[in-house]
Amino acid sequence: MTTPAQRLGEVGGRLAADGIDDALADDVAGRIVDVLGNSLAAVREEPARIAGAVVAEWGGQPAATAIGLPGRVPAPSAALVNGTLAHSLDFDDTHLPSVLHPSASVVPAALATAERTGAGGRALLAAAAMGIEVTCRLGMAGYDEELGNSVFFEHGQHATAICGAIGAAVAAGMLQGLDAEALASAVGIAASMGAGVIEANRTGGTIKRVHCGWAAHSGVAAADLARHGLTGPPTVIEGRFGFLRAFCGERVHPERVTDGLGEHWETPGVFFKPYPCNHFTHAGIDAALRLRERGVAAEQVRELVLGVPAPVLRTIAEPAAEKRHPRSGYHAAFSGPYTVAAALLGGGGLGVFHEDFTDAAAADPRRLELAGRVRVVADEQATAGFPRQFPAVLTAELADGSTVTERITENRGGPGRPLSADELAAKFTGNASRAVGPDRAADVVAAVWDLRANRAVAEVMGGVHAALAASDLDG
Repeated sequence: MTTPAQRLGEVGGRLAADGIDDALADDVAGRIVDVLGNSLAAVREEPARIAGAVVAEWGGQPAATAIGLPGRVPAPSAALVNGTLAHSLDFDDTHLPSVLHPSASVVPAALATAERTGAGGRALLAAAAMGIEVTCRLGMAGYDEELGNSVFFEHGQHATAICGAIGAAVAAGMLQGLDAEALASAVGIAASMGAGVIEANRTGGTIKRVHCGWAAHSGVAAADLARHGLTGPPTVIEGRFGFLRAFCGERVHPERVTDGLGEHWETPGVFFKPYPCNHFTHAGIDAALRLRERGVAAEQVRELVLGVPAPVLRTIAEPAAEKRHPRSGYHAAFSGPYTVAAALLGGGGLGVFHEDFTDAAAADPRRLELAGRVRVVADEQATAGFPRQFPAVLTAELADGSTVTERITENRGGPGRPLSADELAAKFTGNASRAVGPDRAADVVAAVWDLRANRAVAEVMGGVHAALAASDLDG
């Protein structure tokens, strides 16, 4: 019988030869735009400097663009830097109910490999589509309906990076021209490389920002090894000592990896994020913005009670003292109390944005004082909707004894509440303008959309590099 890994190799090989339809190509091009915008926004963040410094020390054959670095670097190194950038600001897209971020690992791996191999846009789009799909399906194989959550997540594992390494390997392998057998081996090799522990969500540390970079790096390396003849076990996904059981135990569904593969696509339903912070905080932000629209001001508030799904308490509410007084701007992005306070006190056209997650903003006494008045609790209705949505209910108890409540049952950015074209454009421009300014940001978007007409990936990435270089010259 054909194993799941072998089936992934077969479908990946077919799509590499035949391509994908226009609708899916448009969706994936939009995700590449999103990833590049998020990456440009993060180019001056400390994790970018660290990853860039490590890559510079490694050296090697110049082959691909690492955003923000001069010249080119080896493809695995470019994938490390660009994947780190893509995930650094927690603004990357999210698949539900697997609760992982597929594009931030797969797209950097695919871009680096496509640039190295001289691939055109159509090959890139097909490879990225398949890699994203594989990542989502592996995440779903570890999702337990009875538990109502990802088993990866319950174990403290970052499915984004663990599953993303395999998705990245498939995408990189397709762009290297691997046949079905070699693609299956790339899956088997990458399964030994994926890793990620998410304790940083709770108590800080910057390691999580590198998770997608390492997954992208691992994916390119796995495809390289497979191309040179290294092999992986054919039963690596479903086997007794295979990927799913090793990470998730017995509560796994390997059939979800391949059922309808190549015909039914998870990828178009992946949520675009409207805010640069942990996705579990988004419904609380929306509720706080609605309270503002109804005239509720921070000065009127005695207490704010944020009701969320029970499983997310450990990420955005615990330890309570840490979440009410985040130690950095990045830590604040994983705080339910802080994000509610930021939305109620500020929030422009995009609600909350990067300026709300600087270290200075996270130390602002007014925000911290209001965050100290936020109590986060489990809400039964929100828990029932999790993890197909991340609902929230926010109740403001006012000084005059009255209460005002807003409940958000469906997140923005998904199929039910999609971001408009204008909102997606505003997100990209706001992101990219931090590094290259609005005019050059428009040039980058136009170049990415040209991938659908098979523009060379190296030209697109060269344009990103040139925009950054010109911006630096402008001071």
